[in-house]
Amino acid sequence: MTELMLLVAGLIAGTINTLAGGGSFVLFPALILAGVPPVIANASNTYASFPGYASGAVGFWREIAANRDKLIPYSIASLVFGYAGAELLLHVSNETFVLVVPWLLLFAVVLFAFGGRINTFVRAKAGDGGRGRHVGAALLLVLLAAICVYGGFFNAGLGVLLLAFLALAGFADIHAMNGLKLWISTLVALVCVIRFAFSGAIDWYHGSIALVGVTIGGYLAARVAKRIPQRLIRGLVIVYGLALTCWFFWSAYFS
Repeated sequence: MTELMLLVAGLIAGTINTLAGGGSFVLFPALILAGVPPVIANASNTYASFPGYASGAVGFWREIAANRDKLIPYSIASLVFGYAGAELLLHVSNETFVLVVPWLLLFAVVLFAFGGRINTFVRAKAGDGGRGRHVGAALLLVLLAAICVYGGFFNAGLGVLLLAFLALAGFADIHAMNGLKLWISTLVALVCVIRFAFSGAIDWYHGSIALVGVTIGGYLAARVAKRIPQRLIRGLVIVYGLALTCWFFWSAYFS
């Protein structure tokens, strides 16, 4: 039953990631329900999500290659600070992580719910003339570094933060932004999976079952994406995410 639950959770998470994003809200708690300790569940969630990022980046390769001048600094920041986030996770006890998770989930739900408005606001502040381009490159890289540390520590909501960063950096083409978002997410996940693997922080058995589900769910959802209202899926994910956040707050602080 545990294996079936993880496979179904992976199918749902992969479907949600393709249609609207937010699959971590399903997969992470499923791994915990399967008996995986919180820190290892978080690391295993990143492992299971990695193929989706990589395949998405391949699909946007033309847009990514068109911005090759950004790839070296963005890639270095992704690898170095994604690793820092993974290292931070490995030095947090399960007891401490349980107390932090509700706040991370709340942050991720807010990002997910208001991500479109956040990105619109940031793009407006950047201005048509690319005011964001006048912000020092060093400051932008500091922001990217902080986002990658967050992504290495806790994956949910990373895409929204990256889109906001890219808008601030002066990007306006949503396809280029999605491509670079997936490129950065892939590198962050890659270095995290390598670090988690060497430290023994991945539950390969349960994580691999979830990975199979995520991959199949993502593929199937891509074939029927136009038939399912994205707004409906997003609304359901937000309601579920809020309920999940309340449950984690109750479990961590009141039970």
